[in-house]
Amino acid sequence: MGVSSPPVRRTVIWWAGATLVANTLIILTGGLVRLTGSGLGCPTWPKCTDDSFVPHRELGIHGVIEFGNRMLTYVLIAVVIAMVVAVWRWSGTSRSLRQLAVVIAVGVPFQGVIGGITVLTDLNPWIVALHLILSLGLVALSVWLLLRVRGDRPAGSRQPLVMATYAVTWVAVYLGTIVTGAGPHAGDVDSPRNGIDPQVMSHVHAASVYLLVALTLLVVWRSRGAVRRAAAVLLTVELGQATIGFVQYFTDLPIALVAAHLVGAAILVAASTRLLLTLEDSSLG
Repeated sequence: MGVSSPPVRRTVIWWAGATLVANTLIILTGGLVRLTGSGLGCPTWPKCTDDSFVPHRELGIHGVIEFGNRMLTYVLIAVVIAMVVAVWRWSGTSRSLRQLAVVIAVGVPFQGVIGGITVLTDLNPWIVALHLILSLGLVALSVWLLLRVRGDRPAGSRQPLVMATYAVTWVAVYLGTIVTGAGPHAGDVDSPRNGIDPQVMSHVHAASVYLLVALTLLVVWRSRGAVRRAAAVLLTVELGQATIGFVQYFTDLPIALVAAHLVGAAILVAASTRLLLTLEDSSLG
């Protein structure tokens, strides 16, 4: 039996795109575990209970939801393994591209361990925040991978304005996790909160968003071509996220809006990473 031929570029692009989508969807499903109060539906890790790897009837729907999210991690692992194989065998690959693919693949089970630690610490809000930030980091790396296999040959910008925009993106996202850690959606009725005043923290988070929007507007104003388009996309995402954030704040954090805000955070990081990697030294006037 002959050896199969190396994958063509469109196949590698497909798997890179699937990796980005899967890393985004796992953020949504993980958020739904918390939003439905199912964070301790499986009260231990790596087993669901001390005696079983799978939930039993006494754990109810919360056990099913939490266990289902754990199982989706294995789907994500399968996707990233397929991506690594495609990148590794592709004739257009490079050593750095292979290394990036492997880093993403290793990051997924590492995230599973962090998720287990959140369970073992009764959903400590600071560890839950770290869990989300690391997932968003995988989203950013997946964007980088997708751009590279598409042939965009991205390189980090040295423009202070764009670098500041990217940095503030991450500050705003992290402050959002602190707001969440102070709010009502703990994942379980007995889980601790971080003890910070949620109203005060909401205003601090909002201030970081105002700064982010202002910086992005400056990039749109001073740039041109593909960079301006990337900045305009980021600005659109920011305004959408800000709208969801304000509405959820004034409507007592309904689950659907909080879930949408979580997905929006992933899209925000993806769009900001796209801008960072699109910019060249000559892109600002």
